[in-house]
Amino acid sequence: MATTSAPWTESKPTALLVLADGTVIEGSGLGATGSAVGEVCFNTALTGYQEILTDPSYAGQIVTFTFPHIGNVGANEEDIEDLTPAARAGAVGAIFRADITDPSNYRAGEHLDQWLKRRGIVALSGIDTRALTSLLREKGAANAVIAHAPDGRFDVEALKAEAREWGGLVGLDLAREVTSGQSSTWKETPWVWDEGYGEAGETTMHIVAVDYGVKRNILRLLTSLGAEVTVVPATSTAEDILAMKPDGVFLSNGPGDPEATGEYAVPMIRDLLKSDVPVFGICLGHQMLALALGARTVKMHQGHHGANHPVKDFTTGKVEIVSMNHGFAVDGKSLPEGVEETHVSLFDGSNCGISLAGRPVFSVQHHPEASPGPQDSHYLFRRFANLIREKKGEPALAER
Repeated sequence: MATTSAPWTESKPTALLVLADGTVIEGSGLGATGSAVGEVCFNTALTGYQEILTDPSYAGQIVTFTFPHIGNVGANEEDIEDLTPAARAGAVGAIFRADITDPSNYRAGEHLDQWLKRRGIVALSGIDTRALTSLLREKGAANAVIAHAPDGRFDVEALKAEAREWGGLVGLDLAREVTSGQSSTWKETPWVWDEGYGEAGETTMHIVAVDYGVKRNILRLLTSLGAEVTVVPATSTAEDILAMKPDGVFLSNGPGDPEATGEYAVPMIRDLLKSDVPVFGICLGHQMLALALGARTVKMHQGHHGANHPVKDFTTGKVEIVSMNHGFAVDGKSLPEGVEETHVSLFDGSNCGISLAGRPVFSVQHHPEASPGPQDSHYLFRRFANLIREKKGEPALAER
């Protein structure tokens, strides 16, 4: 007797990525259900997906991971970068090539899918991320909606309209949305294998960190230098900050359009620069400082997102491999007299660092805290500390 076999079945897409140009990409849904609108970018890092997704600089963005296997080491409570996890500042969506496997790591606390659900991050897997990355490289970062529905039912036309009508990151001040609500003191020191994070002991300097979306590991590295670190909201005034009698002021990373955040940040920084307090900026803080000094910023075609970017430090003549995450950049040609270009990207020649001639003021576009990423640029924190130590009449630390 002949037997018949049931025909094969095709899985129904449970997630969509809908681009503003009407392109619809189907995949398997992960993480939170519902939808989120944002700018799609790609990140080339091989590790550190949890730190990437919790970086407040990714607010308003959907991250495509070019490395195919994401989630295999699970998730834990230690590898997050936003200051207040309850606020869930960071990426709104994530895109993976392969499905997430069960975690296989001694530090894993839960499956990445469960962690994504708790964080409210909409995710999809099972698409050709190389093709999507090529599209973004050709056409630039794209506005889009990412949607996840377990039953596979979507109003595609409504999603297309939402993606098409979203205005994008230009003109958006997102620092207000991710900054601290009030001042606080940071005491945690960097992670040590088999021990975890430590706590600050005796301090020798006071640093005020302006929080535009600061990452935890930046604060840890400042604390490791013997600093008492006070974190203040992005909207703090120079009067507020100087009243705390800081030995140095740090301008943090953050999301959004620097010109929009500059509406209130630039006047504060200009007032701050009237004092002689040392200033160090990273990422958005770098862009804020540049604007305050008279330069301008531009929206990049695809941005820089990854942990393998070559940058040249003109102050040492050395090339470093660094971590990057930015969609806007300082226009190096707009730097006014007295502002020196100290670092450039060897990928595209874009500006990656400045210093104010004759003053203890400098900043970089990349992320020297290396979370995730290489530690080539850790010396920049010691360079900042040395500016403070010099003013206090103390001997300099070795930068490397």
